[in-house]
This record gives sequence, C-alpha cells and structure tokens, in this order.
Amino acid sequence: EQLSLAETAMLAGLPKAPSMYNPVANLQRSRQRQHYVLRRMSELGHITAAQYEDAVKAPLRPRREANEYAIHGEYAAEMVRQAMAERYPDEVYARGFRVYTTLRKADQEAAYVALRRGVLEYDRRGGYRRPEGYAELPASPGDDDFDEALADHPDNDELLAAVVLAADAKQVQAALRSGEKIAISGEGLRFAARALDPKTPPQRRIRRGAIIRVQAEAGGKSWQIVQLPEVESAFISLDAQDGAVRALVGGFDFSRNKFNHVTQAWRQPGSSFKPFIYSASLEKGFTPATVIADEPVVLEAEQTGSQRWEPKNYDGKFEGPMRMRTALAKSKNMVSIRILDAIGAKYAQDYVTRFGFDPERHPPYLTMALGAGSVTAWQLARAYAVFANGGYLIQPYFIQKIVDDRGNQLALANPQRAGDETLRVLDPRNAFIMDNMMQDVMRYGTGARAARLARVDLAGKTGTTNEFVDAWFAGYQPTLVAIAWVGFDQPKTLGRNQTGGIVALPIWLGYMEKVLKDIPEMPRSTPPGVVSVPVMTMPGENPGSAPGSAPKLVPEYFYQEAVPPPEVLQPPAPIEPPKPFEPPGPNPPPT
Repeated sequence: EQLSLAETAMLAGLPKAPSMYNPVANLQRSRQRQHYVLRRMSELGHITAAQYEDAVKAPLRPRREANEYAIHGEYAAEMVRQAMAERYPDEVYARGFRVYTTLRKADQEAAYVALRRGVLEYDRRGGYRRPEGYAELPASPGDDDFDEALADHPDNDELLAAVVLAADAKQVQAALRSGEKIAISGEGLRFAARALDPKTPPQRRIRRGAIIRVQAEAGGKSWQIVQLPEVESAFISLDAQDGAVRALVGGFDFSRNKFNHVTQAWRQPGSSFKPFIYSASLEKGFTPATVIADEPVVLEAEQTGSQRWEPKNYDGKFEGPMRMRTALAKSKNMVSIRILDAIGAKYAQDYVTRFGFDPERHPPYLTMALGAGSVTAWQLARAYAVFANGGYLIQPYFIQKIVDDRGNQLALANPQRAGDETLRVLDPRNAFIMDNMMQDVMRYGTGARAARLARVDLAGKTGTTNEFVDAWFAGYQPTLVAIAWVGFDQPKTLGRNQTGGIVALPIWLGYMEKVLKDIPEMPRSTPPGVVSVPVMTMPGENPGSAPGSAPKLVPEYFYQEAVPPPEVLQPPAPIEPPKPFEPPGPNPPPT
C-alpha cells in the first residue's frame, strides 16, 4: 500500500530478468522495463492514460546502501559458499552467516575490467565469426517477440543481445530485450563487415532475425557490433607478504562457465616456469653472468620422457652465446634446457617443491625447462610471491572473518607473514638476484610493454606454451603478486605469435596500472652477501643495441663467494692489427 504505481511497475518488471532490470545496478534498463509494464497496463485498461503519464514521469530513487560493496566477485563468492558448506555443512543455509573476504573492491573491479578487455581484444583480432542464432520474426514484431527471440541469449554485462530487424552494408537496425530500437552504422559495423556482405552464406550473414551482440559507446549515443569470446581466462592477485587474495576472476563470465580457471584449471606454465629453474641453478654455482649457448639441441626420448625432440625458440632464431640474465629476459629455450641439463632434472624437480609445486606434476625430464608440467594460477601466484617477499612461502587465503547472525565472531584469519623464518624456503640472496633478473624482463625482454607503467619495482615473466596453446604473465611488485592466463578450455592454439607478452600481459598491466596508481615505488635493497661487480657483455647483447654491437662493461650481482676471478671479468686484450708487409733483408732468418 505504501508503493506508488511507478514503484509497483518497476518491481513487476523484475521477475523477467532480476539482474538485468535491477534498478540499483542499472537504472536506465530498469526504467525501460518499467515503461513497458506501464504501457501494457494502459493498453489492457488497468490504468488510465493520466495515470500512465504520471507514473512514467515519476522519479525512481532506489536505495544504494546495500550495493555499496557490490562487486563482480561471482567466482570468489562460490569459493566462499563451498568453504562454508564444508565448514558448517548442517548450518550454512540456516544461520545467516556473514563472511568477510580479503578481496578489495577497487582491486576486484580493476581485475574484472582488465580481464574482459584483454579477452575481447584478443578475440577481436580473430575477426567476427557469425551471429549467435536466428529467430523468425513477424512482420510487425513487438516486445514479446523480442523477449522470445532473445530468451536463450542472456545479456552479458555490457555485451547486450539484440535481434536484427533490418540489415545492409551501411546500417543495422536491431531491438534489445527491453524493446529499445537501436541503429548501428559507420565504425560500429567495421568488425562485422564481412557478415553484412550479400555474398556471405545465409547461415553466417547478419540479416533480419539474426541474434547479435552489441555494445554501447560514448555513453549510449552510438553502438557497435561485438561478439562473445570463445577463449577463457583467469586472474588472481594476492598480498605477497601474507597471502591475502586481493582479486580473483575465474573466467570471462560466471553465468556462462562456472569452472574456476584460477583454482581448477591445471595448465602448462610454459616459460613462466623458467625462473624456478634459474633459481635452482644459482644454488649450483651458476650466476647471471654465466655464458650459455643459445644454439640448437636435439633431445632423445629418454631425456624427454616421451619421444625424440628438437626444441626451438618461439621466434625460430638462435643468437649464440649469451649471459643467463639476457637469456631469461629474452626467454631463450635452448639456454633453459642447457641449464637444466647441467644441474640435473631430478635436482630441479626436488628444488621446485620449496615453491609449493607438486613434484608429480613436473616429471624430471628436460622438458621441465620449458614448463611442460602443470600448475594452477593460484599455485603460480603463491610461488612467485617467494621472489616478491624475499624468500618466504606464504599461504594464500580469501576469508578474513566469519560472523553469525547474532554478531558473534566465529573465525578470524591470522596468517603467517613474510619475515617469519619458519616460512623461509629461499636464500634472500637468491630471491634478490632472481628479482633483479626478472626486472630486465620488464625493461627490455618479453615483458617490455610494462615500461609504460614507468616503475622500477616491477618484475615478472611471460609464459607461452608449445603451439601457443597457453599464454601467461606472472609478475609482481614487492607487496602484490598477480597472475594472468588466457587459453581455451579444450586446449588448442591461440594463433601464431599469440604469446604471453601479447595476450596475457595486457590484462596484468590493466590491473596493475589501476591498483598501483597511488602506491610509491619500493626499490629493493641489496641483502648481505651479494656484491656488484662489473662484467663484460657478449657481442650484440647490450639492451637496445644493434646485432653485433661491441661488448661493454655492465654491473652484475653475485653471491659474494661466487665472484669469478678477475681474468674472467676483465675485457679481453685488444688484438693488434697486422703489421704491413716488409720484404726480407739480405740475410733472412731460417724457416
């Protein structure tokens, strides 16, 4: 009795699609639905024309307090539900628990937006595929016809389903679920231009009755044709000091695919696994200045665990001898294989367990050098946190506090933090040198796009698996670790040259750009036992230099006890030019 006609009509429109017409989340769409309900009430004689006009003009003022903490956290919410069902199996749906997570709203929104933007940019590079389906429309369709045509095509956040009313190469007219009519032209048609060609087969053409996706631009003043991606993705960030999960997006859209790619998808890590092999080599006496050949190698079946294998660098090029530092920055496969061969695959398999990896998922073969085992994004985030926090294996967690319906606190997280020596798994010198080497990945290596953030405290590694099936970027700032992955649920290639630096790094950057905006840079101090010594680069190895450029002296970090002797570090003596030919005298020396 306390509701106005306008409010009643708004509520009456909700059952059709509660999320879509939620006035708190989308007031404009809710109002469109409300107008439809009021119009039908007027047409059926339930209200007068005057009542209709008054209700349409009446303002809607939904209360927003309840939505203050609303975020796109569907995957994390499901993780909470599962954890609570396991902890309180008989009470989880009856006691009115309130669960506080470690997610931060700004971080979660930044991750959600960055993942969707990155996935859509990748998908767009592959071109428009086809409409989602076709519907038979009457000559003069109404709102009910649009609802029926789009019944199996729910809106996907900003990607709205629409049914085409008319189409040609210059303009597409379509109707949204709300009944709103839109026109798409100019740049809005560019992506789907081929599907508007009359020569395109009918089953792939955008024509009357086609179900398409559209997205508003410029505040709804124009529209463009888009499509739902087929590829999937995952993103997680966590506090490197105590493991608190700050953002988690388990896929492109929870309503389409509830499989959590952060915690459930076991995928090959590719080159994002190389830092752990390099870290192992430092404990065996290798240094960032160790020179190793980037040259072809052939591995026999007993070395790979399967069949004879002739690996290549992703670009098919070999650059000869280079320092380990440069090889990691450029992600040279041959160098990683030679390092693993030198330190022993079994040793490396045992070594990586200190980062939380399962040894059985990383068989002791040379293929481990290229990340041929399997990890989850959750697991990889925990492992990279060891480098970020100086050598401590923290435990990720996502529930901060549990309170019952009476306000009683039932649980409060009390995580162990980096600095607790019981968590130390890595020599702080090793963590420092690996961090410094991975900073070069960001400066001039495969992650050089990160230079746009203009920070000195970022480190990480790209990851690309064989045939471009999985794309990763794993990286961090001293307080925050973040992992991005892109791939298909049924593994297949992402496409030629679709590497971690091309596909996954933009997601990572989109997130970090937002959340680090007001965080000061945190350069890492050199720990005791690490010294900086000038070393000679290899020819053509200098960052940004032309192939074949002259070597030069650069500073390099070593364990104090592992500094090479001076004659190894000094530049070679210059070769004297040959003397001009002189004819022999009258008494030449004997030959």
